[in-house]
Amino acid sequence: MRIYLQLTPNTQAVPFNYQPALVGAFHKWLGENDLHDEISLYSLSWLEHGQMTSKGLEFPNGSSFQISAPKKELLADLVSGIYENYEIRWGMKVDTVTIKLTPEFGNRRRFLVQSPVLVQRRDAEGKQQYYFPGDEKVNEYLTETMRHKLRRAGLSEEVDVKFDPDYRNVRQKLVNYKGVKIKAATCPVIVSGAPEAVAFAWDVGVGNSTGIGFGALR
Repeated sequence: MRIYLQLTPNTQAVPFNYQPALVGAFHKWLGENDLHDEISLYSLSWLEHGQMTSKGLEFPNGSSFQISAPKKELLADLVSGIYENYEIRWGMKVDTVTIKLTPEFGNRRRFLVQSPVLVQRRDAEGKQQYYFPGDEKVNEYLTETMRHKLRRAGLSEEVDVKFDPDYRNVRQKLVNYKGVKIKAATCPVIVSGAPEAVAFAWDVGVGNSTGIGFGALR
């Protein structure tokens, strides 16, 4: 299930590293919760329709922002919280809320990504390593992460996730999240397996750190 939030135009410049503020709004709307310590069985997107300036991003026509999760209760709590306090930051407010049920995708679907996909693992020395489309184990790690989430949700782990090998416009993105420089990639993904697992991927996103804005699917 997914909610689409239509936002009003900003009145102050939006910083390029705005993602923590969106995550903060999400937890404010949700209220007291323990999701900070849990694996993210939900997905937050990035803002859309931004125009880059020397001072930051501008959204003269407003923006849109999506939050997805398989648990309807979580999204119901979010909508309730939004109506209690619909402000985000930079003068932007939630103007409209649209709810969309999880579609039926069948047993295979190529998804475009709304935000860069983060694939990371620690090496034998404990150092963070980032993986990108074409790397030897990247698809194995994408699938591993999705199966772990499916296991936590009590669903079928019959799934395979991979970057589209035929896509020729892969872009790497360096993201500064609270002072941590994170490397991710923009590339469509192909999810195949049990229909419930394919639909689940649309709800929770792919890769690591979907709860802070990475790997959201269109």
